[in-house]
Amino acid sequence: MHLVTIRLPGRQSAGALIGGEVLDFVGAADAITPARLLPHSVRGLIEGGEEAMNLARRVIDEVANKKAVADRLRQSWALVPREKANLAAPIPDTGFILSCGINYHAHIKEMKGEPPSKPVAFAKSVGAIIGPGEAIRLPPSHPTMVDWEGEFCAVIGRPCHAVKEADALSYVAGYTLVNDVSARDWVAPVFQATGTMGPILAWDHNILGKQFPTFCPMGPAFATKDEIADPNDVAFTTSLNGKVMQEANTDDLVFNVAQLIAYYSQFFLLRAGDVITTGSPSGVGYGRDPKIFMKAGDRIEVQCKAIGTLSNPISA
Repeated sequence: MHLVTIRLPGRQSAGALIGGEVLDFVGAADAITPARLLPHSVRGLIEGGEEAMNLARRVIDEVANKKAVADRLRQSWALVPREKANLAAPIPDTGFILSCGINYHAHIKEMKGEPPSKPVAFAKSVGAIIGPGEAIRLPPSHPTMVDWEGEFCAVIGRPCHAVKEADALSYVAGYTLVNDVSARDWVAPVFQATGTMGPILAWDHNILGKQFPTFCPMGPAFATKDEIADPNDVAFTTSLNGKVMQEANTDDLVFNVAQLIAYYSQFFLLRAGDVITTGSPSGVGYGRDPKIFMKAGDRIEVQCKAIGTLSNPISA
C-alpha cells in the first residue's frame, strides 16, 4: 500500500493511492463500512499494527475491484485524481526524526571525509516538516547556501528498544522519502575548527543549519514494507530543475537500515511512526566544483520508483 495524508477543509485525513487516484478513508466511510473503523491518520494506522493495515487493504481492494463503489466515491469527492489531491507529509505528526549522516561511501568521499566506525545521527526538528508541493523557504538570515539531501527513510512500526540487527527489520512498518535541506554556512568551520570546544561548537552550528522551518520535506507517500523487498537495494534520485544531481542506491550505505535500528535502539525507545533517515548520497551542491545551491524559483525533486516523487518549489 501507498498511504498518504490528505489536506481537506478543516481537517487532514489518512488515505491511499489507488492507481492515479487518491482515496480519502474518512470520506469513504459512508460507502464502505470497514472504512468507519480506520484511524484517521497514517500514524494511527501504523500504531494499529497489522489489524489496522489489513483493514485498510480491505477498503482499498473494495474500491479497486468494485466499479460501482469507486463511482460513488468519485461523486462524493472521496476518490479524486492525484493531481487534484492536496497532500501533506504522509506522517506529519511523527514524534521523532532520527537523521543519520556520513553514511554513503560516495558522499563521504565527495565531502573529503572518512567512513565513521559507528553511525552518526542527530534529531531533525519535526517543526521543519512539510509535504509534497509545499515551498522550501530560504531563511532570511542565511539564504545563499541552501543545499539538498535526498534520503531514503525507514518508518518504525512498533515500540523498539535494544533490538538485535537480525530482528531489526521486523520493527519497520514501511518507507518514505525526506529531503534533509541544509544551510551549509557552517560546514567550512567544521573542518577548520581546532582545540576541544571549537569542533564541538562548529558541528553543533552545522546541525542547526538543518533545522529551519520547511527544511524537512517528506513524502509523497508512506510505502508499507511489502512494497520494498530489500531496503538494501533501493535506487533513487534527486533532481534540481529537472537535472539529476544525486543518483544512488542504498547498497552504498556504510550502515544499512537494520544496523542503524539496532545501534540507535540501544539508546532510544523508538515508537510507531518515528522516522529514521539513512543519510544523503553523493551529489550535494556543497560537494560540487563550483558549488551549487538552491535559489528562489527552483524546484527540487526526490524520486524513488517504489515510493513516488517528492517535489518542492523553492521560495524566498
